[in-house]
Amino acid sequence: MSKYKSVPQSEDASLKRDHEDSKLSRLLQDERSNLPFRVYLRSKIVTTALVSAVVLVCGYAFLNFYPSPEIAQSDWTDESHSQYKPTYSTPSNALAPATTGWRPTPTLDPSIDDVPGVYIANVHDPEALDAQKECPGYTASEIHHDAFGFTARLGLAGQACNVYGTDVKDLNLTVQYQSAQRLSVSIVPTYLDSTNASQYLVPTQYLNRPLLDSDAASTVPNNDLELVWSNEPTFNFAVHRKSNKDVLFNTAGSKLIFEDQFIEFVTTMPENYNIAGLGEHLHNIRLGNNITMTLYNADTPDPVDENLYGSHPFYLDTRYYSEDMTLVTDNSTSQHANYKVFNHGVYLRNAHGQEVLLRPSSVTWRTIGGSIDLFFFSGPTQVDVTKQYQLGAIGLPAMQQYWTLGYHQCRWGYSNWSQLQDVVDNFRKFDLPLETIWLDIDYMNQYRNFENDQNTFGYDEGERFLDRLRKNGQHFVPIVDSAIYIPNPENASDAYPTYTRGNDSNVFMMNPDGSQYIGAVWPGYTVFPDWHAEAAQSWWTYELKNWYSKIAFDGIWVDMSEVSSFCAGSCGTGHVTENPVNPPFLLGGVSYDYPEGFEVTNATEAAAAKSAAAQVAREHSQEVDLARPVVTSSSPTTTLRTKVTPGVRNLNAPPYAMNNVRGALSKHAVAPNATHHDGASEYEIHNLFGYEIINATYNALLNIFPKRRPFIIGRSNFAGSGSMAGHWGGDNFSKWAYMYWSIPQSLSMSLYGIVTTGADACGFAGNSDEELCNRWMQLAAFFPFYRNHAAIDSNPQEPYLWSSVAAATRTATQIRYTLLPYIYTLTHLASTTGTTVMRAMAWEFPLDGPSLLSADRQFLLGPSILVTPVLTPQASSVDGVFPGWNTRTRWYDWYTGALANVVGSSENVTIQAPLGHIPVFVRGGSVVVGQEPGYTIAESREGEWKVLVALDGGGEAQGEVYVDDGVSLNVGEQFRSVLLEMNEEGGIASLRTKGVGGWMDGNALGNVTVMGVKERVCELMWNGKDVEREVEVRWDGKREVLSVVGLQSITRKGAWVEDWTLSWKSRGC
Repeated sequence: MSKYKSVPQSEDASLKRDHEDSKLSRLLQDERSNLPFRVYLRSKIVTTALVSAVVLVCGYAFLNFYPSPEIAQSDWTDESHSQYKPTYSTPSNALAPATTGWRPTPTLDPSIDDVPGVYIANVHDPEALDAQKECPGYTASEIHHDAFGFTARLGLAGQACNVYGTDVKDLNLTVQYQSAQRLSVSIVPTYLDSTNASQYLVPTQYLNRPLLDSDAASTVPNNDLELVWSNEPTFNFAVHRKSNKDVLFNTAGSKLIFEDQFIEFVTTMPENYNIAGLGEHLHNIRLGNNITMTLYNADTPDPVDENLYGSHPFYLDTRYYSEDMTLVTDNSTSQHANYKVFNHGVYLRNAHGQEVLLRPSSVTWRTIGGSIDLFFFSGPTQVDVTKQYQLGAIGLPAMQQYWTLGYHQCRWGYSNWSQLQDVVDNFRKFDLPLETIWLDIDYMNQYRNFENDQNTFGYDEGERFLDRLRKNGQHFVPIVDSAIYIPNPENASDAYPTYTRGNDSNVFMMNPDGSQYIGAVWPGYTVFPDWHAEAAQSWWTYELKNWYSKIAFDGIWVDMSEVSSFCAGSCGTGHVTENPVNPPFLLGGVSYDYPEGFEVTNATEAAAAKSAAAQVAREHSQEVDLARPVVTSSSPTTTLRTKVTPGVRNLNAPPYAMNNVRGALSKHAVAPNATHHDGASEYEIHNLFGYEIINATYNALLNIFPKRRPFIIGRSNFAGSGSMAGHWGGDNFSKWAYMYWSIPQSLSMSLYGIVTTGADACGFAGNSDEELCNRWMQLAAFFPFYRNHAAIDSNPQEPYLWSSVAAATRTATQIRYTLLPYIYTLTHLASTTGTTVMRAMAWEFPLDGPSLLSADRQFLLGPSILVTPVLTPQASSVDGVFPGWNTRTRWYDWYTGALANVVGSSENVTIQAPLGHIPVFVRGGSVVVGQEPGYTIAESREGEWKVLVALDGGGEAQGEVYVDDGVSLNVGEQFRSVLLEMNEEGGIASLRTKGVGGWMDGNALGNVTVMGVKERVCELMWNGKDVEREVEVRWDGKREVLSVVGLQSITRKGAWVEDWTLSWKSRGC
């Protein structure tokens, strides 16, 4: 158990400590901080930084000043070290060593992740060849038409150029109109067989490929897209929108390049074009026209504008036109313009590494292999495009269990079940709702999947912990990594049954010579599941099911699935007898990194941290940094450029060097030449590993819980991952900038069909502070996935550790839990129709003009809730817009119910937002259904219903609510979907419901609140019966809010059991 246990006090203090600690804390406490504990802890760590540095330099790196009571100081033998994990409050300077017998665990040299030569990306290489100048292009011939399109033969139009691979001489073109909204353009080599098919085609059993709709014969004639082509000067094609003659995609003026390791095609684009997508990156929602978007899944700590964990080769193109149908190229907005808006989508179904070069007049698509498998979606609205992409290509988002919408708490560094229980208890003591507690790799036996450390996270104690948790209606989710430890064959005590069973089933990736590919991850040398192996699914299912019998989890968190390896190539080949080994990182220790502005609000602590960091840097030559590897490269200075050998592919160093965040493709990842059991190489399907492990986990959870919706949060992802899992934002930083980046990152995920998404609140790496965590916990409460997670070397950041953060979290969580039925309904609609949960303002209000396309500091939760967060330090207000000025949309303040905007104004306005307050607004014309919030989701589902009506300018509103058991995979008729409509006619205002489905929710309706009621009302009726004596009617004339309270007796059988009408006289009272 940690030495530092949180104890609740008054709102003016978060923790207590002994007399000596208090004296030191008073010396360091900043007047703005209510958390002397955190200041004391950081000071304490700072004073030990030099000792930590010495340990790190020695390379063995295990230091803990506050051992668990279970391990006495005299018992610190090598054997006890092998079982003991870093404590929460004072993390060690490296991963806890894993030992076998008496042998100390060696640490791998960082150079094992080096790749010889200096890597320079093609887009930055001044000597790079321009394929458009070097290559001949193709000529089309042998055209054959059918009812749905045509086919053609494409032949090389001149001498092969072999610029970045071997030119493919003969290609097949297939153009197919597949539905009323979808057009397919496929270009593949003419001569494909079992020896080369995997180089070019992604098998449909691994990734869905859209085909003709079943009703294509009747719908295709209505397709608004038209493809035209030409052979002048070489083959090119264009896709037009027939309804407005716009050219959506046009390769004229460029050549098609198709080599075995390089494909390039270019489309011209209009001036100041507006596209979004092409993830995963940290970038503004509008991509702009001067950036290269690399799609190559990488284990990397959230760099800006670089490739991240997932790949989504899809973009949304939005175009504005004036009334006379002139394309608008000025992205400013005229408030008086009557815009016409058209959207279309483009998807390239290709799992190879890719680059998309966005330039002022063109978009260039490059891949390092595969085929051209393009799909165009006609829209014309963003909503239409998103639905068409999901329904027609990648699948609808997964419907989640209700409890997953609650608050989640995690930390890398929770050291044992007792400490985890303390965290759970502290949330209850501070009245902060906690739905799910998570565990990072700390629980593992020497960082091995499917085994708990029996000293710190034993199964018996875990069962008791989980029994208590479940009795309180709470949940548990552990992490599972993507690599599997390979035990030392010379040490029987190092046996690892999970590996043995997998090895016996032949389910691991191989080297080209057929031996096992052995990389290195947290536990040491590791192997990697091959999801193309015949027995991989059954093996994975068994391991999860067997582990579940010992530790009953509720969902799975999949990590390291890019797939990550800490060394270049099969570094463990010939070295397995050295296992276990520590990874080649300096981890843990002390982070001295704080948010922007921390030196202003916490000057004393900031100065102490800066001084200590400088001292450690001098002693240790570099600051300890959790997120980044220690680079001590001994690579030569020769620039790495691979020359093409016709007919020979270089997988690990392809001739075209992508702009990969890690440089060489073998660096910090399983090498491209790793081989799968079906003959495919990792080079061809690297981007699919995260998708495939999610798929395997999804199927395994269905086996464990046959009737439940599987809950999975994964890091790496690909097009279609959202149909099985959610995604968190990865290893972000405790910075104000990263709080902002979380918005466009999650909005982009909405376009990709991943609706259960959110970033780690308060940041993962580095130290949060009170102000940042205050703001971030409130912002994150309005994301679909709401979790706080911190790194092992960071200060603790549970929201109860600051009184102001606790209060702010309590306020925001109460709003979230009130809105749970609304959010759950949005999730249901997304999973059945392809709509989004989190929305950019421009998607919901396209007629407001092109300026909204860049607006990503505000967002909408569904169609009705507008969130305008503070994203900068030391601010007490925030500037924002109220969208919908073109349609004269009304916005009401969530907290007061009063009208918040000047209707019809497009101006940026200043909104008051003191610390602890996040501005939230309700859209006029909306009916939002909520429930009285409880501490857990189970308690909240028992709360009485609330209906919030926000009237539009015509006195109307509508909304809906969806209810089921919150768990079942197939609900059949056991659901209830209710439409609520408000209107006024003849001086009578009426709120009506109309429901379908057989699910009977027994909770009564408590109250109805109506915003925008300008006059006192009277003659309140329920289904035509006077009920004024049975309920209480309140009207706030200043705020124009009507409240009808006390409806429980009227609806005691359940609010939605039968349809009802609540009406009143709206004038003349």
